[in-house]
Amino acid sequence: MLFLFAAGVVAGALNAVGGGGTFIALPALVAAGLPAVTANASATVALLPGAAASAWAYRHDVAPLGTTSMGALTATSVVGGGLGAGLLIVLPSTSFEAAVPWLLAFATVVLAGGRALSARLARRRFALGAGSVLVGQLLLAVYGGYFGGAVGILMLAVWSIGLGVDAATGNPQRVTQLAAVYAAAAAVFLATTDILDDPGPVAAVLTGSIGGGLIGARVARRLSAPVLRGVVLAVATTMTVLYAVR
Repeated sequence: MLFLFAAGVVAGALNAVGGGGTFIALPALVAAGLPAVTANASATVALLPGAAASAWAYRHDVAPLGTTSMGALTATSVVGGGLGAGLLIVLPSTSFEAAVPWLLAFATVVLAGGRALSARLARRRFALGAGSVLVGQLLLAVYGGYFGGAVGILMLAVWSIGLGVDAATGNPQRVTQLAAVYAAAAAVFLATTDILDDPGPVAAVLTGSIGGGLIGARVARRLSAPVLRGVVLAVATTMTVLYAVR
């Protein structure tokens, strides 16, 4: 239980700073003996309070994404998170898991060169409109509800290309939307799976993630844009390599 609590602290802090908490919580729950699908659902439920705590800490720093309203963006995240969780329940995960390393590699490359690319696209008068932002957010939220690994990093990658949003500016919005995705997915998992039959592992990760989320958000708010960008890139690169090896 102490191991799972510590994993929750690290996962919550990672989600607040740059993303990737699922890649800590999920293996920890599998190591504790939970089946893979149950562990995936449990990780989402367990990380929800930490994401919500981080979103609360960031509540005064959330900046809009272009012309897209906050309400529309959050509603899209909720709908997509619920749809993705439903897909996890009814579909096999093998084909989707095969695509995850490629998605992570894409996110890492985009984050590494996103600012330069967005500047070039801006000079050519390219930018995502509100409708395109919502479509992209829906797809990301479905992914987040279904698997969840690095969905926050993918959000920052897409926003950096289409809107020129850097990691420091977009991080509060990323955390807020991550909490919305987790909330919808957790509701589906709690209603349709047996994760509450043995609540101990979930409770341990959940408790740790709250503290980690609050601490991580406070640390991230004090980091400069280059440092935060470096942390996000380091997390993204590490997860891409480790998941590809797995």
